[in-house]
Amino acid sequence: MPAPRTEPSRIEADGRWYQQPILWLGVVVFVASLAGCAWIIVASARSADTPLETAHTVFGVPASAHSSHAASAP
Repeated sequence: MPAPRTEPSRIEADGRWYQQPILWLGVVVFVASLAGCAWIIVASARSADTPLETAHTVFGVPASAHSSHAASAP
């Protein structure tokens, strides 16, 4: 009498996690996003943030708080 077959069925063989292309796509996107974050952090640390001469309002709203002493003076 021949021994029973011990090979995994086709459904089990196709379901292995490392053979799923969508999983590898997710891994690639995740690693690329981490690399992009690291690159942005390194690039921002290397360049200076020079202040610009601008009006002190953004869309007509003051960009900084005003002193309460100057407003209460008659």
